[in-house]
Amino acid sequence: MEQDVLVRLTGIVKRFGAFVANDRIDLTVKAGTVHAIVGENGAGKSTLMKILAGEERPDEGTIEIAGSSRSFSSPRDAQQAGIGIVHQHFLLADALRVWENVVLADEPGTALRLDSRAARSRVASLAEENDFLVDVDALVRDLGVGGRQRVEILKVLYRDARIIILDEPTAVLVPSEAQSLFAAMRRFTEAGAAVIFISHKLDEVLDFADEITVIRAGAVVGRTTPAESSASDLASLMVKVAMPAVAPREVPPGTDVVLSATEVTVGEPGEVPALDGVSLEVHSGEIVGVAGVEGNGQSELLMALLGRAKHSGAIAMGGHDISGLPTEERRARGMAYIPEDRHRDGIVLSMALRENAALGYHTRPPVRRGPWFSRSGAAGVARAIIAQFDVRGGGSSTLASSLSGGNQQKFIVGRELGSDPRVLVAAHPTRGVDIGAQSAIWSELTAARDRGLGTLLISADLDELLALSDRLLVFYRGRIVAELDPRDVDAQELGEYMTGVRTQIGGAA
Repeated sequence: MEQDVLVRLTGIVKRFGAFVANDRIDLTVKAGTVHAIVGENGAGKSTLMKILAGEERPDEGTIEIAGSSRSFSSPRDAQQAGIGIVHQHFLLADALRVWENVVLADEPGTALRLDSRAARSRVASLAEENDFLVDVDALVRDLGVGGRQRVEILKVLYRDARIIILDEPTAVLVPSEAQSLFAAMRRFTEAGAAVIFISHKLDEVLDFADEITVIRAGAVVGRTTPAESSASDLASLMVKVAMPAVAPREVPPGTDVVLSATEVTVGEPGEVPALDGVSLEVHSGEIVGVAGVEGNGQSELLMALLGRAKHSGAIAMGGHDISGLPTEERRARGMAYIPEDRHRDGIVLSMALRENAALGYHTRPPVRRGPWFSRSGAAGVARAIIAQFDVRGGGSSTLASSLSGGNQQKFIVGRELGSDPRVLVAAHPTRGVDIGAQSAIWSELTAARDRGLGTLLISADLDELLALSDRLLVFYRGRIVAELDPRDVDAQELGEYMTGVRTQIGGAA
């Protein structure tokens, strides 16, 4: 019935120059439902949600909220209409505590005095009510990606939103965390509100959504429900490609150890270490997967391997100790890195792709010629990445901010693999990308593996870990608690190891 409709978008058009991001889109979202929007990167999903959240203004079309026509000139207007958005890339102040981030710009108290006790208490209650395991007194800069995401969701809940928009909400969550998130969102819809979420994880779309809208090339190409569609059906509508798959490898991993850690510990004296005596090896031509609920030592392992965290124990590449070497020297010796947050650590949005192609490699030819930076050399590297990795949306002089998230990720993967590394440390390499981009990145990673590249793969996508890994190491409370053969374990069992339900005696690598 009409009164059940919370959101109605009609004929929405959004142009950026000659490019049409949204082409006469209609969308209806009912109260009490979870509505999924799927489509490949660059299809126009995020632009449509930014329009609904007041961050962009449509060139044509109308917006109705609960039956009333609305026009938003700012995100504040949308918030006042009961709309909250959680972006895939977070908008948080690293130097503030969790509760301070949540209440920022909506603090309780008077204009002259913040009621910090009431603010903290409200945020702590929200976290507890929604089963969000987050320390409200922690500094945001000390949180991992999953923790930051929960803070963003708390910001929306704090403002009493009736319509919550989630952009790739489970990109870095393990299944149990995703289940908890959607259980919280289901409680929200049971109260008569609505959740709109964008996801490339078609299994979770089918598990959690009530209705599904498929967008391709800026237009709606399908409206369906989980009962009427399969993952293959949705994938075909989105990008007309098959679901990603990895062919069985024909050549076994090599015997040379290209990366090793021996009794590596990271932590402050007198405190429980975040990484506790971890030992592991990666061989040439091998992908070693690292599984674990975020906050169990994976980020500290990354920083230790890159030379960005103080640690005890030894780290070696090709048998040579690199424990005391700076990051730049480790990269010069053949270590490549795909970061977990592409906007924070992988790419500079305000720079052209030619400059981004040089990040981390600015001291090497052809980017460097003698003492000088070579724009033409960097442009050549960028063009090679664009061509080999099918980066769509521009050329070497295009700003990185102009690309969709999936194409930004493909560019970063191409830059790192294109450096001909000996070792790749990859954190969430397909986070927030569509099926087409995921398939392309998987293909490049396995091709590099077959050429002899040793890869340490950290991912929250258990399907990715099971598909790509030759061995799986499970982290729990800063230690390796199991070493598993991905052919002998499924996602449910893996999740049990990750949450401490199971342990494996002698499981350290």
